Amino acid sequence: MSSIDSAQAQPLRLLHPFAAITLIVGIVIGAGIFKTPSLVAGISGDAGWALVLWLVGALISIAGALCYAELCTAYPHAGGDYHFLQRAFGRDLSFMYAWSRATIINTGSIALLAFVFGDYMSTLLPLGAYSSAIWALAIVVGLTAINLIGIHASSRVQALLTALEVLGLLAVIVAGFWVEAPASGVIQWFVQAPAPAQWGLCLVFVLLTFGGWNESAYVSAEVRGGPRTMVWVIVASMAALTAIYLLVNLALLMGLGLKGLSTSKTAASDLLGLAFGPWAHKALGLFVAIAALTSINATMIVGARTNFALGRDWSALRGLGQWQSQIGSPKPALWMQGLISIALILLGTQEADGFSAMVEFTAPVFWAFLFLVGVSVIWLRQTDSQAQRPFKVPLYPVLPLVFCAACAWLTYSSITYAISQKAIHVSMWLMVSGLVALLILRWREKSLAVA
Repeated sequence: MSSIDSAQAQPLRLLHPFAAITLIVGIVIGAGIFKTPSLVAGISGDAGWALVLWLVGALISIAGALCYAELCTAYPHAGGDYHFLQRAFGRDLSFMYAWSRATIINTGSIALLAFVFGDYMSTLLPLGAYSSAIWALAIVVGLTAINLIGIHASSRVQALLTALEVLGLLAVIVAGFWVEAPASGVIQWFVQAPAPAQWGLCLVFVLLTFGGWNESAYVSAEVRGGPRTMVWVIVASMAALTAIYLLVNLALLMGLGLKGLSTSKTAASDLLGLAFGPWAHKALGLFVAIAALTSINATMIVGARTNFALGRDWSALRGLGQWQSQIGSPKPALWMQGLISIALILLGTQEADGFSAMVEFTAPVFWAFLFLVGVSVIWLRQTDSQAQRPFKVPLYPVLPLVFCAACAWLTYSSITYAISQKAIHVSMWLMVSGLVALLILRWREKSLAVA
């Protein structure tokens, strides 16, 4: 395909609904579900309220997912959040969001998940002093190559990885109901409610573990069946995630007891060891590695689509706006994403602490932009009331306001936490660099217009 044809090509509805569900589930279920249940149980101090907190987190996430369902069906586009923000608030603000995703939010997530994969693989097959980094580089290169083959290849890999990932969680669920509860693990339900501050801290961990469902927006223009099918994809994904997370937490409580779960640093591994022996304890490490792989691949699929949409909207970046219809993917955007991710991995080998802080404390930027996406639901209802909306958020405007309130609170919480760690400058420098890039880009656009 020529570059002109590539630039004119648009995303086609090639993605099967089931593949879209595995994509969303694969993004959301990461290493977090293997770590956060013990933190939530320990902070809440009560088994019943711990489960309620997970349910509240699920309901907030579902409220957000319904907001996204309205936006996805009214404005299906490969740009996802970027496109919604552009329609609501203009392309300058949407550029800042795309800049944040391209430079650190998405690529930083890929790099860190690759290091998680590398750490676990290094215990099985060490490759020298830089074993973890070598494994991380290898998996980023490998998965980028698969995505360059096309959406069919990457979605098949995603379906397989998600199936293996869910299988590991099902093993944890079976183990929880298989073993006898420890003698000291008699569970008392709803004895003492957590303090308000404890609710807030627990929900930070719960909502972070549910994070990633918003990425469904990036495949809204590619799912077979159109807008109505996209609604069912989002609803089915959230229902599956809620059921899996609640069952995993219930199984860990039943198998380890509240005290055992609260004090364990490797709760899922400990439970599998009790149920099936030492081999199962070690095997969970492989499932954690698979969970990292699943999230990396899914993040690559959706992340490149922001870069593609950016290239379509800015003449100076038109090289990124090329879509290869025969493979159903944007090759230049995938190349850019892969190269930045590799650069961050190489940076991480030299500045491990600084790199981790840089990625971790961009959370204020992420939640601030997600808050604006929630606001855009209400704003676009007012400013673009004539647009066809195959699906509308139920209980409007209550659910969008609940979602916006949750995002605003998480923005505040992440900012105060970053300040306490003296790392808020990372987010500030990120946004300043984006503003500089925006000014240069606008100058370049004017130059091209004159030419």
